[in-house]
Amino acid sequence: MGDPRDSRGGRSRADGSGDRSGAPRKEVEVSLSDGLEPIACPEKVMGMFGEYGISFEPGEIEKLGLYLAHLMAMNTRMNLTAIRDEESAWERHLFDALTLVPVLREMGESGKIVDIGSGGGIPGIPLAIVMPTFEFTLVDATKKKTAFLSLVVEKLGLKNVSVINSRAEGLGQDKGTKVLQGYTGGHREQYDAAMARAVGKVAMIAELTVPLVKIGGLVVLTKGEKADEEVAEAKKALHMLHTHHIGTVETPTGRVVVLEKQRATPKMYPRKDGEPKRMPLGIVNK
Repeated sequence: MGDPRDSRGGRSRADGSGDRSGAPRKEVEVSLSDGLEPIACPEKVMGMFGEYGISFEPGEIEKLGLYLAHLMAMNTRMNLTAIRDEESAWERHLFDALTLVPVLREMGESGKIVDIGSGGGIPGIPLAIVMPTFEFTLVDATKKKTAFLSLVVEKLGLKNVSVINSRAEGLGQDKGTKVLQGYTGGHREQYDAAMARAVGKVAMIAELTVPLVKIGGLVVLTKGEKADEEVAEAKKALHMLHTHHIGTVETPTGRVVVLEKQRATPKMYPRKDGEPKRMPLGIVNK
């Protein structure tokens, strides 16, 4: 999926290690740069926030700027974003992430949200900063990316964020431990909402996200100009997953596709690692 706002670069194996030859990859030690100052929000972007109706509590803008400073610094050591310009990063990462606030607030004043393919932390970390009553779980398959996420979450003091190094396929089948009244401690159908940004087309990413949300829960996908085309292509997949498209929200930086889960996900979904990408549901490869 060629979304230019993608905060994640490069390909990763399912477990975040090794390469195509099967040889183990040398572990990369991840550490944050010392003494970084927050990157100031440009006047233009502050105006965009105001026009979109997004306001901030004291300290939130500074915390967003400090997160961005660490993201940009770490990007010199691992591929997290193609954006190098600070003003563009404020607009195309932070503002873009916070355009999801009105959609997520439709759920109420709190909820559990999972960010699939979080990469450098967009949109999960900016949302966690400005939505402290919500719980966010950031998921990525690449170990060094989740190591960065864990460090920056600690640095920012975000008590409402947890980080998991995992494939989404495995997480979606994780019911937890069986107890007398059912299961406990798993991830399948445990979240009020799931979100993903530039991870893949709707038909593919729906299979990775829908199993994680409760019945009646939302899947919120940040997309580009081909959103309508992808939704139409995914019609059969959404039917198979017992979910439906309830709307697409236009934003200044893109389009937000919103799905709603109608019934429990059939137990065979998500399929095994890599299958949703290789053979998206309901799409015949030509």
